[in-house]
Amino acid sequence: MQEERDDQRVKPEPRAGSPARVQEPGRWRRGRFARLREPGWWRRHGWFAGVLAVGAALRALAMLGYRPALWFPDSYTYIVTVFRPRPDLVRPAGYSMFIKLLEPFHGFWAVTAAQHLLGLATGVLVYVAARRAPRWARTLAAVPVLLDAYQVELEHLLVSDTLFLFLVVAAVALSLTERRATVVAVGLLLAAATLTRTVGQPLIVVLAAWFVLRRRAGLAGVLVAAALVPVVAYGGWFYATYHRVGLVGANGVFLYARTMSFADCAEMDPPADLRVLCDPRPPEQRPPSQEYIWSKDSPLVKLPGITFSKENDDLASRFATLAVTSQPLDYAGSVLAELARTFAWGRPVYPDAEVYAYYEFPVTPPGPPGRYPAQVGADYAKLYEQGAIGTEIVEPYAGWLRGYQSVVRLPGPVLLALLLAPPVAAAVRRARGLRHAGPPAWAVPWAAAVVLLVTPPAVAEFDYRYVLPAVPLACLAAALSVRPDLRGRSESGKDFGNDIPRNVRL
Repeated sequence: MQEERDDQRVKPEPRAGSPARVQEPGRWRRGRFARLREPGWWRRHGWFAGVLAVGAALRALAMLGYRPALWFPDSYTYIVTVFRPRPDLVRPAGYSMFIKLLEPFHGFWAVTAAQHLLGLATGVLVYVAARRAPRWARTLAAVPVLLDAYQVELEHLLVSDTLFLFLVVAAVALSLTERRATVVAVGLLLAAATLTRTVGQPLIVVLAAWFVLRRRAGLAGVLVAAALVPVVAYGGWFYATYHRVGLVGANGVFLYARTMSFADCAEMDPPADLRVLCDPRPPEQRPPSQEYIWSKDSPLVKLPGITFSKENDDLASRFATLAVTSQPLDYAGSVLAELARTFAWGRPVYPDAEVYAYYEFPVTPPGPPGRYPAQVGADYAKLYEQGAIGTEIVEPYAGWLRGYQSVVRLPGPVLLALLLAPPVAAAVRRARGLRHAGPPAWAVPWAAAVVLLVTPPAVAEFDYRYVLPAVPLACLAAALSVRPDLRGRSESGKDFGNDIPRNVRL
């Protein structure tokens, strides 16, 4: 009960006619940091501080046990872009620019260290953004991103997902405010996320819709404008390089691969120029979708020219569009089947043993890259590292992490429960006659989480690492739905949560 009173304690407003108190410069900042020395602060936030400390210890073990980083097939492509600054046909260059910023350290240890710090910062963002919820709910909301072993492993991989996760969570957290300057920051964060992974594009629409529903259409316009300026500029760079419109040149190829799990040319009856992309095997005998992009046996890869040429991508896009429009129910069923993998209790091997192994802390160092483009990236990586590259596995730290990973992770059904909790809680409150004035605060992180989970299975394929960026958003939404709002709407609510006063103590 004391904790509840602390949550709702507000500073008294000055009496009418009394002189306004003017703070001297820097006093607010000193007051904030002074709270850390107050015994009451640690009493209120001790559980979260403990979880954060454990998360930091896990990341320190990763730095000690796997030096300096873990490699993924995509890693080498990002390194090429660091030394050849140009848009890539498959992946936008945002993550490569992030690596470029850390080049003065001349070591991939700096990249993994920065990513681990971003992971910790994401946990802090979730805790702060959920400050309208009880502290136990706020702490639990931050636990998956701070303590999930697969999250720690992802941060140690040289891939774009950790940077993308931080940018998206930061944008969603800041969207719970209505200050114009902060909304500009939200738009820029979403632009950076989109230029890191293109799945960030629909989030611009999601967050703009949030402000429209809050009857802040002007702020929605500000957000969209702030997001579009960098995105359009990058699109101009992409067009100047390839004479193609877009941010990448692989959208048609990936959608083609997605449809090959169900596409039946006998039912589609494609024109002659598209029949070359048909696979005569029944869908149940076909390989995972990614094989239609990278395997030498893929009908698309066998075509003249590179796989991601404009001609091949346009052809693949036409085939995929025909497959979806000819077999809409098969497409929907295929997407749902892929999405269902997200919520499985176990973690079955998918899409194949090789890719699956990249998401586990390894026992032995991974071998050198096999494909020629990756070999080029490996040569550039040696320039970045100023020496040999690879992964040194140091015991007992690595063994401790492997043991931890075999036990601690977020099961799929728990994630499903987190996603169901906000709408179910809202339905219960509505049934009890408790109505919210406008969309609830949990709606925006919840919608963003759903979009991040549904988009990859809809346009590419399911992948375990694509799930992790949605987890902290689902946790934030669940925490914000734990209890009803303190009030339906507040004129002074301009901070995280919109409808609580600014002076509610953290």
